[in-house]
Amino acid sequence: MASIISRNVNKLRFLNSRLTQCRSPMPWPPIPDRTLPLLQSAVPLGIGIQSFAMYQRCLFSTSTATVNPENQGDANSGEGEKSGESNKSSDGGRAVRGGPISWLSFLLLVATGAGVLFYYDREKKQHIEEINKASKAVKQGPSAGKAAIGGPFNLINHDGKNVTDRDFLGKWTLIYFGFTHCPDICPDELQKLATAVDKIKEKAGIEIVPVFISVDPERDTVKQVREYVKEFHPKLIGLTGTSDEIRSVARAYRVYYMKTAEEDSDYLVDHSIVMYLMSPNMQFVKFFGKNNDVDALADGIVKEIKQHKKQ
Repeated sequence: MASIISRNVNKLRFLNSRLTQCRSPMPWPPIPDRTLPLLQSAVPLGIGIQSFAMYQRCLFSTSTATVNPENQGDANSGEGEKSGESNKSSDGGRAVRGGPISWLSFLLLVATGAGVLFYYDREKKQHIEEINKASKAVKQGPSAGKAAIGGPFNLINHDGKNVTDRDFLGKWTLIYFGFTHCPDICPDELQKLATAVDKIKEKAGIEIVPVFISVDPERDTVKQVREYVKEFHPKLIGLTGTSDEIRSVARAYRVYYMKTAEEDSDYLVDHSIVMYLMSPNMQFVKFFGKNNDVDALADGIVKEIKQHKKQ
């Protein structure tokens, strides 16, 4: 009997220590559920109901405080390295709420950016290819209009006779603007013109009238022009005139020319280096620049003439 009373006293002391711990500010870990039947059997019936109810409330509050996310950091710090290792293993595969992005989210972001760049690059290349195909597919169609080049003129030829544009009707004409004191460009272009005219006559049987119009009326007199054109071709026609007449014809053919600074009455004239192909009705057909050699010039003229005859 004494031993039974002694055991009950020890159990009551254990319960009292637990209740004291529940009142302390530092929470203790909850008692496993398997100890509850032992406490119920040890507590006397008179005081056991109220005391056990207080203990259950304390036990429930302690468990709640331990599970609460706000107190999770404090509880984990009390558990030591083992609890820290458990948290690392459980959070290794996913991001913590409020923390940095996970590796999976980062990889998805990188993949999305790479996909957008790849799509943009592909669309750009496809657009460029479509433009190239469209430009290659464009065919030569009828001209919507003729360039406003050419017009009536009244000049003097190298024989001293008045010549107008009407004197060239019924003939294919190739006109070049220059000046007789030109050191290199004009002689080269006139030589190319004369050679192309002969080649066109020989290969295609087409007669071309070569014409030279001076843009230096102050020095290019009739005599000066006559001596100059003889050096290139026997059929080359040289034309000159007054300053106003030359200005008028140059404006009609959109020719640029300007006298440079004078040095002891010797000067050069900057001018357009262009040959104009005129049809038998003295309508502008096409111009040929300095970049055309003799063969390109001859072939281009023959091509334009044949195409003009088909219209």
